[in-house]
Amino acid sequence: MASVNSAFELLGIRLRATPARWLVTGCAGFIGSHLVESLLKLDQSVVGLDNFSTGHRRNLVEVETLVSPSQWKKFQFVEADIRNLEACRQACSGVDYVLHQAALGSVPRSLADPLATNSANIDGFLNMLVAARDARVRRFVYAASSSTYGDHPDLPKVEQTIGRPLSPYAVTKLVNELYAEVFGRCYGFPSIGLRYFNVFGARQDPEGAYAAVIPRWTRAMLLGEEVLINGDGETSRDFCFVDNAVQANLLAATSDNLDAVNQVYNVALDDRTSLNRLFELLRNVLAETRPEIGHLKPLYGDFRSGDVRHSQADIAKARRLLNYSPTHRLEQGIRVAMPWYVSHLTASSLCGV
Repeated sequence: MASVNSAFELLGIRLRATPARWLVTGCAGFIGSHLVESLLKLDQSVVGLDNFSTGHRRNLVEVETLVSPSQWKKFQFVEADIRNLEACRQACSGVDYVLHQAALGSVPRSLADPLATNSANIDGFLNMLVAARDARVRRFVYAASSSTYGDHPDLPKVEQTIGRPLSPYAVTKLVNELYAEVFGRCYGFPSIGLRYFNVFGARQDPEGAYAAVIPRWTRAMLLGEEVLINGDGETSRDFCFVDNAVQANLLAATSDNLDAVNQVYNVALDDRTSLNRLFELLRNVLAETRPEIGHLKPLYGDFRSGDVRHSQADIAKARRLLNYSPTHRLEQGIRVAMPWYVSHLTASSLCGV
């Protein structure tokens, strides 16, 4: 059973009583669509911005089916690119809170095309900062990344201690934090950065060269394909269910604690799971309804360039200043997410229909 965060439940009551207007960039993406869904279910007004470079219209279609018709009417979609400053200004107009999720993710993608990653993640980020500042939004919450810790060896990772970036993607996420810090110092602009650690859940894209490990392996298992583990399988990560990330965003946006603002926070579990163990968990949960999956074994390949060996977050700062308290551990999150993958990985969806 998932645990309960009373601070987050109280926030939900407060938001329903005093609705606000939110902008979610990257709203058609994995995390962005969950933010839209959660906000609409709290009867908030939501503007969503996306250019569908990595997001999907089908995610928004699904969200519409999960909220009431009256809630869906409170959603306004803007198809635009964050690299267009005027589009960012229009999207920020009249907005109380910005949840900035739009970015080109993936370490391998950034190694293959650093220019595209820089353009979206730095130029686009700066456009959003300027637009939100000029619109006088109450709070700017942005998706930071655990990649910022780079080659620093200590575990668990604490926010104030980072190493050297190991990829162009990590560079862009570090620059985001620097820009946000400078805007706070120079303009008094309130922001909070959330360093996500391996977020997973329903609607995370299982296809493409840059798919994250959990949806990619789940897809392969369901289709009877080989699962490739990079390296020896003892590489470990702090996997974080998407509901925990949603909680962190809303708490960060609305916190009344002045000490919490203009800070960065780890968003994770403060736990570490090896890729070998992750394979076992996914296989065992799927095998409960698909027994043939229980016999699958992984293949092992080369280590992936730009990857860190181990990652684990210290979440004490987020607990203390944001009242963040994860409601789902890894296996709980997997059990919630797997039915979505089982139901959506059909022949039509795999063909992109």
